[in-house]
Amino acid sequence: MATVRRDTIIQRSASDVWDVVGDPATIHQWFPGMVDCTVEGKSRIITTRTGLPLPEEILTIDNSIRRFQYRVLLPVITHHRGTIDVFDIGENRSLVSYATDCEPDAMALIIGGATGAALEELRSQLESSKEN
Repeated sequence: MATVRRDTIIQRSASDVWDVVGDPATIHQWFPGMVDCTVEGKSRIITTRTGLPLPEEILTIDNSIRRFQYRVLLPVITHHRGTIDVFDIGENRSLVSYATDCEPDAMALIIGGATGAALEELRSQLESSKEN
């Protein structure tokens, strides 16, 4: 199993970042290539830009430690766990870590590349909305 981790520092409070990241229905607003999302209980279905559905199971939403975990439910992926953690690093700054554990290993690299782009988009949106 491969693990890929991407991190970014966002110039916003951990609470502000968690308000976005901790809401599973908002992912399409900050994750490039995703255009819609529906959540029912522990099921999340994301619609990609190409129109393909991406089914997921929500594993953890822990507000006390600001952790969101999910797994992708696709036949080509034998194991997946995505983990997003938001850490308060002081003075309205947050460290956001997005880890992907996946089999087959090659899928971890693909998903990890996408999560890096997502973190950059999240940072861009949250920092620009702070200025407005």
